[in-house]
Amino acid sequence: MLNLLQKYNVAAPRYTSYPTVPHWDTQDFNTSSYISGLKTAYASYSAAGISLYIHLPFCESLCTYCGCNTRITKNHKVESPYIDALLKEWEIYKKLLGETPKIKELHLGGGTPTFFSAENLKYLLENILAGQKETGDYSFEAHPDNTTLEHLQVLYSMGFTRISLGIQDFDPRVQFLINRFQTVSQVDAITKSAREIGYTSVNYDLIYGLPGQSKTGLINTIQEVVQLKPDRIAFYSYAHVPWVKPGQRHFTEQDLPQGQAKFELYELGKKMLNEAGYEEIGMDHFALSTDALFKSKLAGQLHRNFMGYTPMHTKILIGLGVSSISDCSNGYAQNEKKVEDYLSRIAMAELPIQKGHLSTSQDQKIRTQILALMCQEALWIESADLPKIKARLASLITDELVEVQGNWINVKPLGKSFLRNICMALDEKMWEKNTAGLLFSAAI
Repeated sequence: MLNLLQKYNVAAPRYTSYPTVPHWDTQDFNTSSYISGLKTAYASYSAAGISLYIHLPFCESLCTYCGCNTRITKNHKVESPYIDALLKEWEIYKKLLGETPKIKELHLGGGTPTFFSAENLKYLLENILAGQKETGDYSFEAHPDNTTLEHLQVLYSMGFTRISLGIQDFDPRVQFLINRFQTVSQVDAITKSAREIGYTSVNYDLIYGLPGQSKTGLINTIQEVVQLKPDRIAFYSYAHVPWVKPGQRHFTEQDLPQGQAKFELYELGKKMLNEAGYEEIGMDHFALSTDALFKSKLAGQLHRNFMGYTPMHTKILIGLGVSSISDCSNGYAQNEKKVEDYLSRIAMAELPIQKGHLSTSQDQKIRTQILALMCQEALWIESADLPKIKARLASLITDELVEVQGNWINVKPLGKSFLRNICMALDEKMWEKNTAGLLFSAAI
């Protein structure tokens, strides 16, 4: 296994979209065409409802491993102006669509959503959810160090039933290097309170490959985690991209477990999670058999979008807030990445779209193929495309990570750890431009 991990540890996309963001055709994109595509899609899919993502970028301190779009401040006066802008953006979308969309799925991400006071989150959500006749699948990300009982109670009262806690690692040395601090007792208290209140799904985020991380530290972390028994666990590879995120220069490559050391951390963590009863769901995700994510995988309903794996599939995703990405099934649009630019565009009563991509029929075809591999680990491919794709998969077939039977491509059990590599065989944009090593983090 270690030989395979070394062999396929190449730069690869995570495939939360296709084309991936670095390969968007931004030159031919224009907002009016995107809006037209959104209206067309909404006319067809409105009855099924939409997904809504709200990006809350503020954090009181910088987690140096983080690759998210954040704004570091201890000034909580930023909350109200930002919330007002979010609500204005939502009003623009409602006006464009001619009605208030049915929100089937809602996620608060960041940043640190619990940076915002419970009172301000309630104000935001009361306005966002006004007119909704039924509750959908609502979730939020939380920092164990600042999530209060009031946060849990208020969000539950607004229909939220899922919480995701960013843990990463309990090892004090690792926490010092990544500047993120939370204790087992804090996580335990939040988990217990959430379940007592009525939350039905608790997720923990863990990362392997962090600076200062060791086998002993990871073993201790996972032992603590499985005792708390979250319903889901995301076990991510640390993406070291200091050329994109300068905060990662807080430590050096010498601090990072690399090569075989990192591979062994991955194997160790995966083995411990499997032994604790967590089933592997797609890429990086594990869930108990009682969780909705596991059930959706069995039912063939698992989906993947910019929010990661989700147990439902909506054709339209609207992203509100700085840097958020919207997906109208035939195109993507990303908001301004700087808070000041975002607020300025909203003040002019216009959608704060900075860039985007209008999908071609080939883009949509490949997107469907990659989603099938990412979510069902199987794909039927047209005969005309088979020789080319099979040639690209040759090494993976030889190594028994994937098999081709007739027109079917099937991911073998060992191949689940190499989904990013397998999907790359379908990525025409990447093959055309040959830029993966310059744009993406390592696959493992």
